[in-house]
Amino acid sequence: MEQGGAREEVRPPYGAPAGVPVSAVRVPEQARGEHTHGEHPHEEAPRAQVRRHSVRGQILDALRASLVDGELIPGQVYSAPALGARFGVSATPVREAMQQLAVEGAVEVVPNRGFRVAERGPRELAELAEVRALIEVPVMLRLARTVPPARWCALRPLADATVAAAAVGDRASYAEADRAFHGAVLALAGNGSLVAVADDLHRRSQWPLMDNPVTRRADLLADASEHTALLDALIAQDVAVVQSLVREHFAGADG
Repeated sequence: MEQGGAREEVRPPYGAPAGVPVSAVRVPEQARGEHTHGEHPHEEAPRAQVRRHSVRGQILDALRASLVDGELIPGQVYSAPALGARFGVSATPVREAMQQLAVEGAVEVVPNRGFRVAERGPRELAELAEVRALIEVPVMLRLARTVPPARWCALRPLADATVAAAAVGDRASYAEADRAFHGAVLALAGNGSLVAVADDLHRRSQWPLMDNPVTRRADLLADASEHTALLDALIAQDVAVVQSLVREHFAGADG
């Protein structure tokens, strides 16, 4: 996270207590490029650009968490200056972060107004689940036949993290843990492009639906239990069970 000692920072998007509003998020004064007494502008210049990118990244992470939490509502328009005031930063890093979300398809630009959160229906979610299954299922089945049990055992903390986040209903933490688990599994294939493409699809599948902006805690718990069961089957090298579980996992992801 951004340096700044005891100063407040943008809240970590994943792992922060559930229910913390966007308005509680602050960026450290140093991150906004302000100088303290005794500092010289020419000494701060090399770090100013780093801080700017770091703040933009923190805002981007916080906005992504707010999407998953349902704090940013599908169909609603949010202006960069208004969000900047709530974050305690200028509109610039918020606008840059929102533009990245627009590239990813999470929001759309509304000229002279701001950014509208994308409205998605069940069909789009089902399409994403289908594409993810086409990519991930064959890879997982191949890995189930070739990766030794010890390598799978090393992923146990990641599966446990999804269970822990689901147990307390922390949707933002669950989203991060969920992607981390799937990413670690796919990383064993040694294909960085595969991991990047799958992660982008996975992130898109976590955005809220128009009629159901918040994922139920029961659904998180069910999804997390599938991770644990899948890992158990991979460790046991039971390919038949792995095949059944991964197909069910993605079938459930579309509803």
